[in-house]
Amino acid sequence: MTRRAVVIGTGHYLPERVVENAEFEDKLDTSDEWIRSRSGIERRHIAADDETTSDMATQAALAALTDAGLEGSDVDAIVLATSTADLTFPSAATMVQAAIGMTKGFAFDVQAVCAGFVYALSNANALIASGQANRVLVIGAETFSRIMDWTDRSTCVLFGDGAGAVLLEAQDQPGTTDDRGILATDLNSDGRYKDLLYVDGGVGTRSTGHLRMQGNQVFRHAVEKLAQTAHTALESAGLGADDVDWIVPHQANIRIIQGTAKKMGLPMEKVVVTVQDHGNTSAASIPLALSVGKKRGQIKEGDLVVTEAIGGGLAWGSVVLRW
Repeated sequence: MTRRAVVIGTGHYLPERVVENAEFEDKLDTSDEWIRSRSGIERRHIAADDETTSDMATQAALAALTDAGLEGSDVDAIVLATSTADLTFPSAATMVQAAIGMTKGFAFDVQAVCAGFVYALSNANALIASGQANRVLVIGAETFSRIMDWTDRSTCVLFGDGAGAVLLEAQDQPGTTDDRGILATDLNSDGRYKDLLYVDGGVGTRSTGHLRMQGNQVFRHAVEKLAQTAHTALESAGLGADDVDWIVPHQANIRIIQGTAKKMGLPMEKVVVTVQDHGNTSAASIPLALSVGKKRGQIKEGDLVVTEAIGGGLAWGSVVLRW
């Protein structure tokens, strides 16, 4: 038998405030048509002034626990992916730990920007496979609205706030490609491309800073690297593109999503798409899409799911799992 990390619960949270594309037309040289045609985004959610990343992560975590019929005290570990934690330290994960009533185990943050949830999922899988934890909450949560330059039309219209969570549980499986749970992961980074996507602030500058991006260059890297990492993870699992039921990609840009699916030889009918309603929520986008896809009735038990993402670093990776 093989010890697998199986998804037993999902949940998400979106701030109440919804910002439609049209709201930008009075402030920027842009339009609803321009934003839709270049990104596929129609609207995004923006956190309230008193709403933090850990607040949203907590709500997503509680939803995932409810979905699984469990409580915070049943969890051994939390791995929270974010680039916009409430404070420099402590981690947002420990704040969630306290908020959900989890008094044992451990909690920590992972920072890999938009690839953060894939990195967090891979870490959580390793914790379960090694026997260090039996149940792990994996969360992606971001308040990117706090690091936007609202005068830069090339970036500020693309991002939104939100959180998503999955609860993983250790289960013994036969050890075949039909197993439920995480079957393979693939992680990559290349620090030579730092200047393509970064925030010009931090401890070293004594400022929060703003997101800066060379969009065309990021796009060029994204399609190639996302298709390659998905192929590598599938091959590692002993599977191929024909076995995939759903791609649940990082929801950054509809053209990247379409380009990656085409490169993998898969139709868009097999892709869970939420970018139109959420925008790019960075590390939150994949768990948000997993939760929404499950609620829509798209993702069902036994389905083979591939998640893939790329973000600042550059950092990218993928996870193959059977629901």
